[in-house]
Order: sequence, then structure tokens, then C-alpha cells
Amino acid sequence: MGRRSETPAPAGTIGKERRLASEPGTAAVVLIGSYIAAQIMSDIGSLKITTILGLAMDAGTFIYPITFTLRDLVHKRLGRRAAREAVLLAGALNVFMALYLQLVAQTAPDPTWPLNEAFVAVLGPVWRIVVASIIAEVVGELLDGEIYHLWTARFPGAPQWTRVLVSNAVSVPLDSLVFCWGAFAFTMPSATVWAIVGSNILMKAAVTLLSLPGIYLVKQGDAAQ
Repeated sequence: MGRRSETPAPAGTIGKERRLASEPGTAAVVLIGSYIAAQIMSDIGSLKITTILGLAMDAGTFIYPITFTLRDLVHKRLGRRAAREAVLLAGALNVFMALYLQLVAQTAPDPTWPLNEAFVAVLGPVWRIVVASIIAEVVGELLDGEIYHLWTARFPGAPQWTRVLVSNAVSVPLDSLVFCWGAFAFTMPSATVWAIVGSNILMKAAVTLLSLPGIYLVKQGDAAQ
């Protein structure tokens, strides 16, 4: 049998095909990596309680709202399923981080190292807060994805920044309610918990408004059509 001849593709076409093939993988690494990194950084930052303009809040509030916009970018570029998987992966990694910090906190320190008590006090997980935080993150981010999807399907011609604004307008307050009441109910007066909820929502709303242009950083992916 004769060997079928094939016409070689032009050199420029081969290079273009390679670039197109690599783009989804690069986008996945950058977007999902950034999303998970922001989740973990916000959880670590939340270990410090700070005051901004007289409002008490955890320092993780400064970066955590960005995770909603990053989730929207994953959704826009890689699709609804990829965004869900990123949320669940981030939740699992946060659980692993808490377990690892718990293990490290319980190991015997070197006698010459003077900071063991400080390490345990700051990084040793308080499991009620850890569980409340992870549940709030997963529930809030999954809801964010559903609202993003519904809004995009219902109003495909609307400006892209409205996807972020509308989805965050629902998911951010829910996230704050679930976390604050799950973490602090019956340990603080109700008025104090509500004050923490309010300050968290205000700060997250401000960061959300600043992050709205970020939705234009990536193109619409085929999987998100």
C-alpha cells in the first residue's frame, strides 16, 4: 500500500496553532492560581483584626472581595464548570492549610527558638472560625457563579462590569452574614456581630467597585459561551 502524502502546513500556521493551543492552559494557570492565592492570603490576613475609619474588621477583608472578581474572570474565560471546580479546590486547600498549621503548632519547638507561643497564638487555627470562613467562602462564591451565569444569559448585551456588580451585590452580603454569625454567634453580643457584618459589607463593597474594570482583563472563552 502506498503511503498517503500530506501537504505540510505553512510555518506561520504551525506557530499560530501552537499559540492557540497554549492559551487556555496559560489562562487556567494564571486565573485559577491567582484566585486560590488570593483566597489563602485573605484567610491568613484575617488573623489580624484592624480598624479602618473607626470600623473593626479582619485584615483579610482588604483582599477577599477580589476573589469574587477573580472567580468571575475564571468563569468568563474558562467556563462555569471550571469556576465551580476552582471554588471547591480553594475550599479544600484552605482546609489543608488549617490542618497543616494545626500540625505545625503542635510540634515541639527548638529550645532556642523564642517565638513558639506567638506562632501558636496567631497561626494555630480556631476551628469554629475556620469552618465558618470556609463554608462562607464556598457558599458565597458558588452563589456568585450562579448569579453571574443567570445575568449573562438573561442580559448578554449588558456591559460586562454589570456581571460583577450584580453577582457581588448578592454574594458578598451573604458571605459576610454566614461567616460573622457562624464564627461569632453566642460568643459576642448580637449588636457587635451586626457591627462586624456591616463593616465587612462596606469594605467589600468598596473593593468590589474598584475591581469592576478587572472583568475586561480577559477575553470571553469558548467554554463560557
